[in-house]
Amino acid sequence: MSISPLVLLDTDLSLPLFIRGKVRDTYDLGNRLLIIATDRISAFDVVLPCGIPSKGLVLNQLSAFWFNQTRDSVPNHLVEAEGRIL
Repeated sequence: MSISPLVLLDTDLSLPLFIRGKVRDTYDLGNRLLIIATDRISAFDVVLPCGIPSKGLVLNQLSAFWFNQTRDSVPNHLVEAEGRIL
């Protein structure tokens, strides 16, 4: 018997939800936005009922890497990036 990995499909924070996209949920922090990349997967503009474990974590890491690599030549919006907190 194997243990199923955790999959983050929905967020439910006690913050004002700004927008829920196909893969990311964005919350309004007043002067900043909190963007959470979930493990949801979409195909042809349809969100599928299952997710991919750690997909959101990988999306965050990829985005943070490239924002940091290009920050000196192209200003961007990244303030801080962290891994998944469960």
